[in-house]
Amino acid sequence: MDLTIATWNINSLRLRRDLLGTLRDTLDPDVICLQETKVPDELFPEELGPALGYPHVARRGMKGYNGVAIFSRVPMKPLPTTPDWCGRGDCRHLAVRLALPEGEIELHDFYVPAGGDIPDREANEKFGHKLDFIAETRAHFARRRLRRTVLVGDLNIAPLENDVWSHRQLLDVVSHTPVETEGLLAWLGAGFRDAVRHLMPEPERLFTWWSYRNRDWRTSDRGRRLDHVWVTPDLLDTVAKVRVLKDARDWPRGSDHVPVAATLRLD
Repeated sequence: MDLTIATWNINSLRLRRDLLGTLRDTLDPDVICLQETKVPDELFPEELGPALGYPHVARRGMKGYNGVAIFSRVPMKPLPTTPDWCGRGDCRHLAVRLALPEGEIELHDFYVPAGGDIPDREANEKFGHKLDFIAETRAHFARRRLRRTVLVGDLNIAPLENDVWSHRQLLDVVSHTPVETEGLLAWLGAGFRDAVRHLMPEPERLFTWWSYRNRDWRTSDRGRRLDHVWVTPDLLDTVAKVRVLKDARDWPRGSDHVPVAATLRLD
């Protein structure tokens, strides 16, 4: 069977919930992973998933910021023992097991801290937190013997030279500094492969985020690839298709991120 998983930083579920129907109609994903939902669990719109055709819903949210959610056509059950990253309880990670005829798939939905504007741990606590978060996740997954696992989300780092509009000009800009890219690639190397770059390798330029500050974002195309789909090595050969829905950046009241989807052809 084919399993399509989409990931999208929706940048407020309540503001953009109507766009989920467009995402569904365009990509037809079996699973939708969202980040930055910005809605506490007690106010989560429980009816939304079933109304879209996704009867299985998991969410972890808080008031005002952060938050992750998963909508699925496939039955799933939450993983109950995920770490509290950096001891902050800030709703940046949700993990489930998808129940498939071919065997379970473990799925992780992450929203990594953005890190503020100053790439200096001493001058900017947010940047230090980002680096600590990445180090903790790398160490955690390195301790596990991973198989049949997918990790997606807004990881807030563009790790490769062609993941940004100008490698040279962004080397000292948060999201592409060497300390961040090295940290993210170390996490990737702790048991995963980059599913998107597997089918769309460098030197192809590939972006998933364009700043709201760029009025004519498509012409300037000053983007970054901040949104990722990773799979364990045993699943890499099942990656049959990937899509970056660039046109979503022009959706009415759209997010500054666009959806990314990967289709796995499972035996």
